[in-house]
Amino acid sequence: MKQTEGRATFRGHETWYRVTGDLGTGKTPIVLLHGGPGAGHNYIDSYKLLANDGRAVIHYDQLGCGNSTHLPNAPVDFWTPQLFVDELENLIDHLGIRAGFHVLGQSWGGMLGAEYAVRHPTGLKSLTIANSPASMALWTSEAMRQRSEMPQDIQDALNKYEASADYDNPAYKAATDWVYARHVCRVIPNPPEVVASFTQLAADPTVYHTMNGPNEFFVVGTLKHWDITPDLHKANVPTLLVSGRHDEATPATVQPYKDLIKGSAWMIFEDSSHMPHVEETAFCMGVVGGFLNAND
Repeated sequence: MKQTEGRATFRGHETWYRVTGDLGTGKTPIVLLHGGPGAGHNYIDSYKLLANDGRAVIHYDQLGCGNSTHLPNAPVDFWTPQLFVDELENLIDHLGIRAGFHVLGQSWGGMLGAEYAVRHPTGLKSLTIANSPASMALWTSEAMRQRSEMPQDIQDALNKYEASADYDNPAYKAATDWVYARHVCRVIPNPPEVVASFTQLAADPTVYHTMNGPNEFFVVGTLKHWDITPDLHKANVPTLLVSGRHDEATPATVQPYKDLIKGSAWMIFEDSSHMPHVEETAFCMGVVGGFLNAND
């Protein structure tokens, strides 16, 4: 499958992108928004398989991570959802696809996708929100509920080292690994593309630590009070919701999307956690591909 890479200038910085397939021919292209924030495009690489159906698939690294410009010294208030909405708009214009495109966001990317859709951007044909909470209050409360059901030694390790902010302690990392293997990616060992995202995130955690916190289930960053639910009624494009039965994005965190986005559909992948595109790849591509075909 043909792949081309490029860079879009954005406010004096650069957004790296990769197109799988051919823009300008075939079906409506899809733009993929990765999670983190700051996790990079690597772990959602398998969505390039959507190009096998004659659709251009666009991956990119959001500002501050991956192959895009890194800004480790940017002030905390630089990193906002609006920044990433503006970056996405800039990329769409740079690629010349304003006439029509789909958006799929995974985890934080789905949150960003919702932020984008409620602004009624020109050209957006559909939205897929994959493994994303509608508010961080829901995310946090569900994380605490999941934690309460974990073995006592795991709970004790998490509580002990979070209380002292000793996030690099080997015992804390071992406990978080236990959680990740059950609620983030159940393919063990993690595939290379998932490892690549975790590796680059560890090398420069600026965005992740600023907006989220030290890990997936301890949110102390600027997104702590994020809540898109008051605006979800404004989303007016066909919307697909994706989550895993064992997902850290539990049904309770996804439910507001289903309740508040008119006509939205929801698929729960029974053998997946936070990454159905990795854990049930073929099935996931079939579901998402079918939705895109129905809304071209």
